[in-house]
Amino acid sequence: MIKVASVFAQVLSLINRNKFARSVSELEAEKGAKGFRCWEQLVCMLFCHLASADSLREICGGLASSMGKMVHLGIRRMPKRSTLSYANNRRPWQLFEKVFYHLLSEADMLAAKQKRRFRFKNPLVSIDASTIDLCLSIFDWAKFRRAKGAVKLHLMLNHQGYLPGWAYISDGKTHEVNVAKKLEFAPGTIVVMDRGYVDYDLFDYWTGEGVWFVTRAKSNMDYRVVKDIWELGRGNVLSDEIIEFTGYDASRRCPRQMRRVVVLDEEEKEIILLTNNMKFAASTIGEIYKDRWNIEIFFKTIKQNLKIKTFVGTSENAVKIQIWTALISILLLKILQMRSKISWSLSNLSAMLRFNLLSYRELWTWLDDPYQSPAIGPPDGQALLFD
Repeated sequence: MIKVASVFAQVLSLINRNKFARSVSELEAEKGAKGFRCWEQLVCMLFCHLASADSLREICGGLASSMGKMVHLGIRRMPKRSTLSYANNRRPWQLFEKVFYHLLSEADMLAAKQKRRFRFKNPLVSIDASTIDLCLSIFDWAKFRRAKGAVKLHLMLNHQGYLPGWAYISDGKTHEVNVAKKLEFAPGTIVVMDRGYVDYDLFDYWTGEGVWFVTRAKSNMDYRVVKDIWELGRGNVLSDEIIEFTGYDASRRCPRQMRRVVVLDEEEKEIILLTNNMKFAASTIGEIYKDRWNIEIFFKTIKQNLKIKTFVGTSENAVKIQIWTALISILLLKILQMRSKISWSLSNLSAMLRFNLLSYRELWTWLDDPYQSPAIGPPDGQALLFD
C-alpha cells in the first residue's frame, strides 16, 4: 500500500495493474492511442462514480484541481473532455468487464471469510434484472418502447458476502428468462428469484441438473396436491405440499413433482413459494426467499450512490463502460467494507469516501477510525498556507 498518497490512489492500488496491462494487450485497447492510456480512462471513470461527478467537465475539472496528487493516480496529464469522450466511445467495454472479474476473484477470497447466515453449505445466489431508463431522442440505439429507451442490467448476487457474481447488459426488451437460460450452476446451488423468472422448461432443466430454486408461484398456476407434509406449529408456515402441475403447457414442459410452500411475511401477507427442494424445512425455504431482498437492496444502493442513472456519454459503448465501471466501484466499496473493523453501510461508506477521496490519509486507519484518524501532511516540497 502506498504510504503517502491520496485515499483515491490507495483505493486504486487494489486493482492489479499487471492483469490490467495484460487485458489491454489482449484486446488491443490502446491500438492507435496517442498518449491517453486505458488506465487513465479507468481512473477518470472511477472518479466519476466515487466522487459523484455528473459530467465530463466535472470529471476532468475535479481531477485537474487535485494538482500534484495525480502522480499517485497514474495519470501523466489531465485529459481534455473531448479525449475522454472519444475513448469512451471507441475503446472496448470488454476491457472493463475483464477488470470487474479480476477484482471479483480477490473480493471472493474476502467474502469466503464472512459469517454465513444459513447453516447449510450450499451456494446461495439471487438473480434479478433492473431497467435503466434512457431518453430515446438522445440514446436512439436503446429502443425499448415507442417513446422510451432503456438498457437492462442482469445480475447474479452471491449471498456469501453479497457480491455481484455475474453481470450482463442487454437492451431493455430482452426478457430475464432468456438471459437466465444461459447461466450454468454447479449441482447443489440454490437460485432465488422473483416471479419474472417462472419458466417450466428452465425448472425442468435445473431439476435434472441438481440445481435447486426458490421463487414466487404465479397466482393462476394449475396443480394437484400429491402429498401434504405440513406440520402444526411451524412458525409462519401456513402450508407445505408436494404438487404436480396439471396445466397442459406446464405439465408437458415440467413433468416433475414440485413443492408449494405458503408462508406469512412480516406484514402478515401470504407468500406462495415454489421450489424443487424437498429436503429443507418449510421455514428455511421462507427465509431463503426473504434473503432475496438483498439483491433489491443492491440495485437500490448502486443507483443511489453511483452514476448509472445519468451518463457522461450517449453511445452504446460509453453507456456500457460507465455501467461496468460502476460495478468495479461497488466491488471496491465492498472490499473496503469487508476489510474494515467497523460496520459500514455501503451508502455511508460511499459518502464518507467521497468527502475524503483526494485527502492524504492512511486508508486502513481511516476506515477503522474515520472520525479521529488525522490527515497526513502534504508531500515534501508543497508549501503550507499557514504556519
